[in-house]
Amino acid sequence: MITMTLREVAAVTGGRLAADGPEVVVDGEVVIDSRQAGPGTLVAAFVGSTADGHEHVPGALAAGAAGALVTRPDVAEAAGADPARLVVVDDVAAALGRLARHVLASLRGDGDGPRVVAVTGSVGKTTTKDLLAHLLAPLGDLIAPPGSFNNEIGLPLTVLRARPSTATLVLEMGADHVGNLEYLTSVAPPDVAVVLAVGRAHLGEFGGIENVARAKSELVAGLRPTGTAVLNADDHRVAAMAPLAPGPVRTFGRGDADVVATDVVLDDAGRAAFTLTSPAGAAHVRLALVGEHHVHNALAAATVALELGLTPAQVADLLAAAPAASPHRMAVTDRADGVRVVDDSYNANPDSVRAGLRALATLGAGRRKVAVLGEMLELGADSAAEHDAAGADAVAAGADVVLAVGAGTAPLAAGARRAAGPAAGSTGSAGSDGPVVEVVEVPDVDAAEADLRDRLRPGDVVLLKGSNGSGIWRLADALLTGTATGGRMPS
Repeated sequence: MITMTLREVAAVTGGRLAADGPEVVVDGEVVIDSRQAGPGTLVAAFVGSTADGHEHVPGALAAGAAGALVTRPDVAEAAGADPARLVVVDDVAAALGRLARHVLASLRGDGDGPRVVAVTGSVGKTTTKDLLAHLLAPLGDLIAPPGSFNNEIGLPLTVLRARPSTATLVLEMGADHVGNLEYLTSVAPPDVAVVLAVGRAHLGEFGGIENVARAKSELVAGLRPTGTAVLNADDHRVAAMAPLAPGPVRTFGRGDADVVATDVVLDDAGRAAFTLTSPAGAAHVRLALVGEHHVHNALAAATVALELGLTPAQVADLLAAAPAASPHRMAVTDRADGVRVVDDSYNANPDSVRAGLRALATLGAGRRKVAVLGEMLELGADSAAEHDAAGADAVAAGADVVLAVGAGTAPLAAGARRAAGPAAGSTGSAGSDGPVVEVVEVPDVDAAEADLRDRLRPGDVVLLKGSNGSGIWRLADALLTGTATGGRMPS
């Protein structure tokens, strides 16, 4: 963060110092975990469901933190915190937003300052953010969030890492309600806004696909006056956002677009290669990422990079070297026992599940394919129908085993059995007229781990997919590390 005094932090956030004292300077990062506190840092104390961050403020101050943003100074003081180092605010998350808005505006000043490249979409946000960070690194000092820091807490924390030397901020912006992105763009108005897709994520929260589109369009409407919109021409709801852009519009896709992928082919490992064609020229691209769905993510990142001055050849070289940078996102691991684990368990919605199943079909060609599918959360009234369809999609993708994990996946199992018809069975004994599709239901990830421990054999390919709250990521960790299911989701 830029250097500020605690008194200035209080003024910017609309807070107050709990007591008078010597002037204290904040010149480190803003953190929400007291264990990350160090010299000059500012600690944001949140009250969680199982812990109160205010109780850990004294330890953070002892570790060198300059001060803390608090809403409960009495708790912090009772634990031993110096009140002169407490900035008291009404809402810590809102205070972070105000502070981040001030820091970015200060860095931009009357000149260029850091350019902000923001990405949103129902699927692919984090992967595209990682690709953007990789492609734009040659343009100067770059900051991007780890994992999916994309909400009203994570985004300000990322912005607050910016310093005068920062050339580019790559920000992921997520939404589960209309108005979320309007707020996030008020904190960090983008110079470039990337919209990937309007899909069926958080349908229960949004209340319908058109509200999803409305929410995603807030990123385009929130552009700076001369900002550039980068839109997926293959998604008609995204393409329809073009009139909202205050400045230039650039499109990407596999059809009629400014930046196009043609001649797309997949190798035996599921990695795509294609010809990238743009107004700046053409280049052959071979992705290191697994899954054909990453073509659109790569196109989006390439469009931004080309707009900011990279050549097609540079983009192609950088894409070829771009790894899967965030955990639990289409990570393919061949275990020593010959089982191939396809870990795409970070989150799930109907569109991303279909993409994962397509990858399973490719990676599992000629091998036994096991689809381990947890619940897709926040689908509202469409939940049963979407899970039913996902079960049918698993069968269509050639899954030999469909392992439905959790009570909420009962419709998924039913859909798989119906799609398999006579070839479906709970034990693998049915279906004499064709390949058997074994459909198994288990109550939780612990039961799934026990089932897979006995079921998997050399040569199998297993896909793990489910919403964050389903805990499928814990099962992925268990399969890859040999540890029991449990622990905390990495960001």
